[in-house]
Amino acid sequence: MSEKQGISAMIAISLIPLVMVLGNSMLVPVLPTMKAKLHLSQFQVSLIITMFSLAAGIIIPVVGYLSDRFGRKLVIVPSLIVYGIGGIISGLAAWLMDNSYSVILLGRIIQGLGAAGTSPIAMALIGDLYSGAQESKALGINESSNGFGKILSPIIGSSIALITWFAVFFTFPVLCFLLALFVWFGVKEKKKAQGKPLPEYLTALKKIFKQKGKWLIPAFFVGSTGLFILFGILFYLSDVLEAIFKVDGILKGSILAIPLMGMVVTSYITGAKIKQNKPLIRKVMISGLVLLTASMFAVSFFKQIYLMIGLITIGSIGTGLLLPCLNTLITGAVEKAERGMITSLYGSVRFLGVAFGPPLFSWLMKISHKTVFFSMAGLCILTLILAFFMIKPGKTKKGAAGEKERLTTLFKKRVPTN
Repeated sequence: MSEKQGISAMIAISLIPLVMVLGNSMLVPVLPTMKAKLHLSQFQVSLIITMFSLAAGIIIPVVGYLSDRFGRKLVIVPSLIVYGIGGIISGLAAWLMDNSYSVILLGRIIQGLGAAGTSPIAMALIGDLYSGAQESKALGINESSNGFGKILSPIIGSSIALITWFAVFFTFPVLCFLLALFVWFGVKEKKKAQGKPLPEYLTALKKIFKQKGKWLIPAFFVGSTGLFILFGILFYLSDVLEAIFKVDGILKGSILAIPLMGMVVTSYITGAKIKQNKPLIRKVMISGLVLLTASMFAVSFFKQIYLMIGLITIGSIGTGLLLPCLNTLITGAVEKAERGMITSLYGSVRFLGVAFGPPLFSWLMKISHKTVFFSMAGLCILTLILAFFMIKPGKTKKGAAGEKERLTTLFKKRVPTN
């Protein structure tokens, strides 16, 4: 791949998670207004996030197989178009219908189906186009773009909502359709043999999980937990800022962006530094979980807004240390033929983490502030223990041999088979 093509492809691919994350994060600051306008319960409004993420989480393994079978771009581009169409449906329902809640949910489900073929497949595409340190850097940029989208989206959502609360839905099709064109013309996907038929493919996946499931499944759970806590906290803060502190509009979006800024900057630096250094990856991952655990425990004792934001930002920095490490491990864990499915399964559990965050937090919020954060601290401790004992990358070789060594040798060298 030429340098020009590499830069063009990296820009296009990095925009995919940025646009994908708008699907939830841009709506977070609008949810209290939507709740008031449509006369919804806290649980009903949480489903605006949940149904999007749940639909994506369920369908992602299917699109992962299709991307391995027929190519990444042939999945990503149509998925972006479906994503935009879902936004149009939700926006028109909110604009033109009196009882629009059910149709808005339908549009959100369609958006989720489209989102399934975006960011997870982009991770697999990075693994196809880049290798070694360049791959880790690209994955770090990808995760940073995801976080950067989370930073921008509360501000964008709050700003667009000044026109009318449902205007945010019409932002999706504009961004998605433009990005679909950019990906189609800006990314030159490497030619490869057609993927395996489904029975042979499932057999290969079964073999992968038999060999690597001991660390791969815990890695999936850890990544899902990070996103579960992140979106639950955003949902909680959005409600608290408006209901208790009377902060709304662009100011609220800007405050919500502060913890996310800590995550995105950390993600970028982490992705650039870890490369393929497996012992370093382990240390950084554990350090991130320690920070996240400590912040959740500490914030349970404070309800003063500045302290809350500061402590939650520390936790977001921990998430920024954690996610690029997991991305590097999981993306490089298998050969390219099954990579789309593995990254899609990982994307699926991440989406499910996002899906269950707001409903569970809405239930915990009814009990108390301490219940919310003590519960999250307990979950973090469980995740930390799991990561410490189960996710153990092997040592990295020095020199040229180390650069060529793939992450498929996490525990032992793979023996070539005929």
